[in-house]
Amino acid sequence: MTSRRIGIAASLLAVCLLSLGSAFAGDKVKGKGVITLRSGDTLTVETDDGTTTVTLTADTKVRHPIGLGARKKEVGQDVLIPGLRLKYEGTGDQNAVTAETITFDQDDLSIAKVIQAGLNPTAQQQARNMEAYQANKQATDAQMATNAAGIDAANQEIEANKQRIASNQANIDEVAKSTKKRFSELGDFVEKGQHTVYFNTGDYSISAEDRQALADLAKQAVAYQKGYVISVAAFADSVGTASSNQVLSKERAQAVVAYLLQECSVPVGRITSPGAMGETNPAASNESASGRSENRRAEVKLLVNKGIAGGGEN
Repeated sequence: MTSRRIGIAASLLAVCLLSLGSAFAGDKVKGKGVITLRSGDTLTVETDDGTTTVTLTADTKVRHPIGLGARKKEVGQDVLIPGLRLKYEGTGDQNAVTAETITFDQDDLSIAKVIQAGLNPTAQQQARNMEAYQANKQATDAQMATNAAGIDAANQEIEANKQRIASNQANIDEVAKSTKKRFSELGDFVEKGQHTVYFNTGDYSISAEDRQALADLAKQAVAYQKGYVISVAAFADSVGTASSNQVLSKERAQAVVAYLLQECSVPVGRITSPGAMGETNPAASNESASGRSENRRAEVKLLVNKGIAGGGEN
């Protein structure tokens, strides 16, 4: 009888331990951060607490808010690209999470795509450098038996290619680093210049006068070297629906960012996530034509790191 009681007690203890282990293994985890690397269904996410590995499954839901309400639209997992800021929920711990839901903002996806557009030429150059490296290595192998001088020259070219690859990788790392930090460091900056771009009703084209002013602001930023960022926030008047004005303000912000990137040669890592503000924060009353014209605007600000702001005065 005693042996039987001991066996029953041991069985109950084993069941409890298994249940307890399952509970810990399935802990719910929430977090947010920026994707720095994607390899297949595995995301490397930099958070305020460090690096987290987020694993996607066929059941992982990816979605973003629609308009100004609480509705969310589900999209494919291919939008999860490096540079995208997101929120995730799933099971695991702070180091590794199997995602159940991932949420992101459309504006953050737009800036991540801009970052990818800036990185693609560098990645292509790196691929060309690697191809050149392989070609030089094959030529070196063929000449080793007969031409010591040729081997020497080929080795020097290989070393030069390695240095170019390292330089390209450093540029990629710099962009990824600035992508991670730009959302959290604006409090360390002071305003050193600004310009307001005004638009016609329903339009997002930039006038010649405003283009010149933006170019002047970009030249002013160069004096601060790597100690600056440029913020862009665009607005609309109250004509039309709130949802259409939200889209219009986004188009205005993106037009200004595109001009700064393409025509003024501002590095992509120096522009913060463009703000589409819709009808919010009007500069004047929407009851008059003059007031509405002041509200159709994009505010562009040159922000300089506090640590060098004193030395960057002109």
